Amino acid sequence: MRFRDVRRRLSVIGCTALVLVVGPLTQARQSAPKVYPLDSTTGLRMKDLAAQPETFQGKKCVRITSTGVEQVAVIEGQEFDNGVIEAEIAGAPGAGAGEAARGFVGIAFRVSPDAQAFDAFYLRPTNGRADDQERRNHATQYISHPDWPWARLRKETPSRYESYVDLMPDAWTKVKIDVQGARARLYVHDQAQPALVVNDVKTGAQGKGGIGLWVGAGTVAHFRDLKVQRR
Repeated sequence: MRFRDVRRRLSVIGCTALVLVVGPLTQARQSAPKVYPLDSTTGLRMKDLAAQPETFQGKKCVRITSTGVEQVAVIEGQEFDNGVIEAEIAGAPGAGAGEAARGFVGIAFRVSPDAQAFDAFYLRPTNGRADDQERRNHATQYISHPDWPWARLRKETPSRYESYVDLMPDAWTKVKIDVQGARARLYVHDQAQPALVVNDVKTGAQGKGGIGLWVGAGTVAHFRDLKVQRR
């Protein structure tokens, strides 16, 4: 066999091998996230929350209000352990809310079937531009219920699970939560760097569960365009 023919055959074999190796990886990277428009209450499981579809600031969404305590509206049929969750959220204190109301609004993940145990990142929109610097420093929050509510985290590890980010009440805010094992990152406003970093997610490296829309006490919250990309 001539050298030129051998070289041609080796070239064909090499290209074929390259396709076999690269093809599946490229396909995995391009898999589409699961999208929930949240333009209705269909597929939401909740207790002690009032929800209705609404158009808020020109965008279709779901409006959820708390009846007095923080609650989670669970997205039915979603199982999540690691990956990326993105959404647009807005929150503000409701009519008659107490002085401590901040418009608490966020996203819960690894939610237990009874919605009593979960991790969550949430925002305190009225803190974002407060004149009090200490309030500004509490604009974002990580929690893990039932054992690690915000009060315990702030008392035992001040400032570790909270941070500042520029926020306004009743304003659409893009959030992204990136979870990998016991690490989680909260990104706000499409920023390249996270606003809050958690290296010891309380559900642990093997935690898993549902995804939910988290609403704090005395809050009128809006949610839209939820995307979930599992790893």
